[in-house]
Amino acid sequence: MTKAISLRVDYDGTALRRLAKKAKDAAQVRRLLALASIYDGRSRQYASEIGGVTVQIVRDWVLRFNERGRPAGLINTKAPGGRAKLNDAQRQALAKIVERGPIPAVHGVVRWRRKDLVQWLFQEFRVSVDETTVGRELKTLGFAKLSARPRHYAQNELEGEVFKKNFPAALAEIRKKCAPGTDIEIWWADEARIGQKNKVTRRWARRGTRPSAPHDQRTMWAYIFGAICPKKGKGAGLVLPYCDTEAMQEHLAEISNAVDPGAHAVLILDQAGWHVTPRLKVPDNITLMFLPPRSPELNPVENLWQFMRDNWLSNRVFKDYDDIVDQCCRAWNRLVDQPWNIISIGMRDWAHRS
Repeated sequence: MTKAISLRVDYDGTALRRLAKKAKDAAQVRRLLALASIYDGRSRQYASEIGGVTVQIVRDWVLRFNERGRPAGLINTKAPGGRAKLNDAQRQALAKIVERGPIPAVHGVVRWRRKDLVQWLFQEFRVSVDETTVGRELKTLGFAKLSARPRHYAQNELEGEVFKKNFPAALAEIRKKCAPGTDIEIWWADEARIGQKNKVTRRWARRGTRPSAPHDQRTMWAYIFGAICPKKGKGAGLVLPYCDTEAMQEHLAEISNAVDPGAHAVLILDQAGWHVTPRLKVPDNITLMFLPPRSPELNPVENLWQFMRDNWLSNRVFKDYDDIVDQCCRAWNRLVDQPWNIISIGMRDWAHRS
């Protein structure tokens, strides 16, 4: 007969029962009480009856307890599962090619599908995986299927990087021109056209169906002139019938009134004609700073428009111009009443760390 394996000598039955009272895992409690009976001189058969298992399993508990040296070793741990099909190098290669996107002339598609990436992984590494595995790997790598924002074909990406790099120095020059101790507020401004020919956004629906949404074909619209100060979570906006110099002048006055007393605003905006015209009279507490050409992604108000459309302005039919104005005003006022959203959407590390 095989000799029973002795338990560790740094515990006893009383100690294990004390630990069992505090334990919250039911399986661990049974194992602790079974081992406590062995410490008390009972047989392994008696311990197996306490645990409701066979003597062989009690032997396994003794081995685990002795090897791990602590009662926590008696808690079931998650099984390691099968070996991953992709190693770290292959995952990094997958991430790089997804970020670059496909070359239509080479890959034959204009956007990656999971089955295209399955084929690429096999051609590149001779690794066979299914589409579900690729989707899971992409999710783990931080990818999601998002709507792409249109980008101007002539955009110079280097200009955007230079603008961000030089932003602290430009801000410092503006600060020098202000009185000592003046609080500098960073504001962003943009305009959005909201009209009867409205956007249709994504919505939850059952798989295999295609949801519908009302879509008007009439062409009446209005413009939201919106500006935000993300650091302080505030905004200044107007809904106007035209997008021109006179409208921009009204918006500047609105922003000027929203700037804290004694503070100076640096208003960052694109180079639209009504922004750069010399006919514009800029208030004394505002300095304009212009973004590089064709670089709307540098302006967080663009993301603000998407948020407002997705939540309040899309998938609806406007009766007339007054209804457009009313709904735009409601949406903007709801946004201003949610400063946490202005902060979350508008903060940019490269701008606000200055």
